Amino acid sequence: MSERKKEKFYYERGTNELREKSLRAQKIVKAFNDCDPEDGQEKERLIRELFGTSGEGISIEHNFHCDLGYNIHVGRNFYVGYNCTILDMAEVRIGDDCMIAPNVGIYTAGHSIEPKERNKSGYGIPITIGNNVWIGGHCAILPGVTIGDNSIVAAGSVVTKDVPANTIVAGNPAKLLRHITEEES
Repeated sequence: MSERKKEKFYYERGTNELREKSLRAQKIVKAFNDCDPEDGQEKERLIRELFGTSGEGISIEHNFHCDLGYNIHVGRNFYVGYNCTILDMAEVRIGDDCMIAPNVGIYTAGHSIEPKERNKSGYGIPITIGNNVWIGGHCAILPGVTIGDNSIVAAGSVVTKDVPANTIVAGNPAKLLRHITEEES
C-alpha cells in the first residue's frame, strides 16, 4: 500500500450535512446487522452500498458499526469478527487478505482536549492497514496509525504509533515484540 499523508481533517459536530451522512450510514448498518446470516448476497450488497470501495470475498460478522461508511476502503478477502466499530471521519484503507478479530475498534476520530471546544468539533486522521494483516481481539487502532504489510497486532493491544511491516506488536501502548522472519512468511 502506498503511504498517504496523515493530515487532520476537522469537522463541526451537529451540522445538518454531518447528520444526514451519519443517518444514511446508520440506516444501512441497521439493515446489515438485521440481515439473515444466511443471506450473503444481501449482506454483500449492503456493504458495497455502505463502503467507499470493497474487493471480492468480504465477510463481516454481526454487530458492525461505523460513522459514515464511504470513507472505508477494503481489499479482497477481508474478514471482520463480531462487534467491530470503525469511526471513519477520515479514510480507513485496509489491504488484501486482512483478518480482524472480534471487538476491534478502528478510530480515525478524536476531539479537542480543551473542554469548551470538545463538544463543538472533532478531527479525523486517516488510518492505513496493509496487506495480510491480522488484528487480534479487543484491539484499538488510534487516529493516524499505519500498520505495515504482514504484521500482527496481538489481542488487547492499543496501537498509538505506526507498526512496521513484518512485525508483531502487543500491549498498551503496543510495542514491537519481534520481526516475522522470512521462513515464517
